[in-house]
Amino acid sequence: MAEMDVALKDALQVDGAIAAAVVDSTSGMALGTAGGNRDFDVTTAAAVNTEVLRAKLRTIELLGLRETIDDILVTLGSQYHLIRPVTGASGRGLFVYLVLSRDRANLALARHRLRMIEGALEL
Repeated sequence: MAEMDVALKDALQVDGAIAAAVVDSTSGMALGTAGGNRDFDVTTAAAVNTEVLRAKLRTIELLGLRETIDDILVTLGSQYHLIRPVTGASGRGLFVYLVLSRDRANLALARHRLRMIEGALEL
């Protein structure tokens, strides 16, 4: 099991990683962040992407689907944004957020690595 700091460092090792965060989906507060730069504020992005997760959860509920979210992908011109809810009992209500450069990232490998990181996360 990995602690949050280790999980965030592992996330930044994903090819093309720009930033990562562990976020509370109730408040939108980033509990931990890594990466980012003056052009990309990971704390603000994590808070705003909380609304993306909430909207998808509401949609699933309104449609009466008996499904859970594995991950959410937002594709921008130069970036991928991955949102992965934490499934462990100690991480209920949290998600891992990973921002990748489209030019340098392998999306399939990034999703696989994020699943492994989330699964090992211990809070």
